[in-house]
Amino acid sequence: MQSQMKQNYKISISMKKTVVPMMMGVVALSANVQAKGKMEVYDFEQFKLHVYYTNDALGDASYIVEGKDALITLEEPLFKDNIAEFATYVETLQKPIVQRISDYHVGGTAHHAVIMPQGMPKFVKEPAYSGMMQHFSQVFGDAITELPTGETQEVEFYRTYHYADISFLFSHGANTDFPAASILIGGKVYYTHWTPLKTHINPLQLTCREAVDAELEALSNALSSGAELFIGGHGGATDVESVEFRKTYLQTLKKLLEECSTADEWISRMKQAFPGLPAEESLPELAKVLYK
Repeated sequence: MQSQMKQNYKISISMKKTVVPMMMGVVALSANVQAKGKMEVYDFEQFKLHVYYTNDALGDASYIVEGKDALITLEEPLFKDNIAEFATYVETLQKPIVQRISDYHVGGTAHHAVIMPQGMPKFVKEPAYSGMMQHFSQVFGDAITELPTGETQEVEFYRTYHYADISFLFSHGANTDFPAASILIGGKVYYTHWTPLKTHINPLQLTCREAVDAELEALSNALSSGAELFIGGHGGATDVESVEFRKTYLQTLKKLLEECSTADEWISRMKQAFPGLPAEESLPELAKVLYK
C-alpha cells in the first residue's frame, strides 16, 4: 500500500525537513544488508520529529520525537527487520528513550513499559484486536515480533502530558475506529490512525457508512488543532492541504452515496469526481462495505 501512495510535501516555513538514508544512520548493519525503511526528519526548533517509513506489508509508520535531552517513541515497528533498523537508528541519536507510546498499534516494545490511551490496553486483548494479531502471525510467521510484555500505563483523554519538555495532548480519535487517541505533539504535529493523504481512502478505514461522518468529525478536529504537520500509523507525514483535500473527498463520497443507488454507479461517479487519484483500485472493496 505504501508504494501506491504518491505525495507532494508542502513544508511550512517554521520547520525544516531532511531525508536520512538509513544505511548512513544504521551504522551497525552489515554492508551487505539493504536498508528496508526510510527516515525523514522535521525540525521544529523546540523538538525534532523523525518519521520512519517501514515499507512493511502493512504500510506502517513509526516515529521518534526528539527533545533536547531525551526521546519519545510512537508506534514502534512490528516486523523484526524494521525493529532492528529502527533501534539502531535510535542509537545514533545518543539520547535515552524516556517514554514509549503505543496508540493504535502495538509493536516491538518487548519488555519496556508503554503508554496507551484509556481503554486501549483492554481492547488489544479482546477478540477484534487479538484476532487481527493472530491473523498477522499466521500470515507473516516469524517475520513479526512477539506481543509486548511491558507494563502499560493508561493516559487520560483531553489531558496534556509533558515528556522531555514536549507537550502531548491526547484526544479521542474517530468514534468508529479503535478506542485510541489523536495526539497533538508540541502544538505542531497531529497524529491520527491514518494519515489523510491525497488518495482514495483505504477500505479498512471506513467499515460502515457511519464511519464517514466519524472521519469527517476527526478531520475537522485535526484542522482546528493548529498543527502544521499531520502524521498517522499508516501513511507517514503530510501537510494541511492534504487534510483539507481528504475532508472535501469524504464530503463528496457522502454526497454520492446519497445520490447513487448501486455500488457500480457510485464507483463510476467517484472515478469521475477524482480522475487519476491514486489507489483507485480500492474503490470496489470500499463499495462492498458501503453498500452491504
